[in-house]
Amino acid sequence: MTGGGDFGSIIPNRFGVHETLELHEIAAFKSLCLTKAKSMQMLVSDPELKTLMQQDVQLSTRQLQELNGLLSQAIQ
Repeated sequence: MTGGGDFGSIIPNRFGVHETLELHEIAAFKSLCLTKAKSMQMLVSDPELKTLMQQDVQLSTRQLQELNGLLSQAIQ
């Protein structure tokens, strides 16, 4: 359907307010987990555990970037 109408004004955002808030909560929690993982890496002496934690930091960083992208879409 193209043309006039108020459809665009009825659904201005891609996400609902509750979904945007949930994305924000998930991003905040993931950010806290990332900070903790980075901090704990310095205390770990086991090489295998340190490798797992480094992988977790890398994965969490990518996930936070994706969440930030979704959040920016949600507020447009």
